[in-house]
Amino acid sequence: MAMSIQVFPDPQSLSKAAAELFVHVARDAVAATGRFSVALSGGGSPRQIYRMLAHPPYRGKVAWRKVHVFWGDERCVPEGDSRHNATAASEDLLNHVPVVKNQMHPILCYESPQTVAREYDSLLRSFFGNQAGSFDLVLLGLGGDGHTASLFPQNEALSERESWAKEVFVQEHGMFRVTLTPAIINRSAIVLFLVHGESKSHVLQAVLEGPHNPQLLPAQLIKPVNGKLFWFLDEPAASRLTTIRSQA
Repeated sequence: MAMSIQVFPDPQSLSKAAAELFVHVARDAVAATGRFSVALSGGGSPRQIYRMLAHPPYRGKVAWRKVHVFWGDERCVPEGDSRHNATAASEDLLNHVPVVKNQMHPILCYESPQTVAREYDSLLRSFFGNQAGSFDLVLLGLGGDGHTASLFPQNEALSERESWAKEVFVQEHGMFRVTLTPAIINRSAIVLFLVHGESKSHVLQAVLEGPHNPQLLPAQLIKPVNGKLFWFLDEPAASRLTTIRSQA
């Protein structure tokens, strides 16, 4: 696994660099395979990136009709709920670009979370088939407790080795979620963590420089087998790191 840590002055410059990476990976994937598969993240970190991609100059640089959109995780709330990751991504990006409707693959909790997870797992396996890799790009955030996607500390999903999608119950929020597992994320060509704000500095340092304890810091499980791992950080988030591998 190749890893790069890049630090930017502020969220604006971080988001610009992430949008440029999105465009670059999409162009290369379409040139190589005729399609670009991306797993989007929820939370606040990527929303500025989505808005940038929805407008010039980035909007015109992506072959949107060849893009296949998936999600890293989803809350089991009604479609249209403001907490729904697919709703936020649609409002910020997908409603503004010509992605083919049947090439958008949201996680929709119409059935039990267990059934939804099984069906999403089946969808992913049908899409990727027997190829060694998976997504061209996965966007991830970092929670204050070290979680990423809906891989929360000491959750049974952390030890999942076979399933590519798994239901999880988040006790503190009193709700089910469905999440991609490390088994599929770590097959990706590129994984990009987006982290900004001083409030994330402690957990970021623990994840990147602390002891390996993925049961308490699930983000440590993300290690692409044959791909590249990027951490895009702003200066406040990176303020406690003692080693920076590459400086933007």
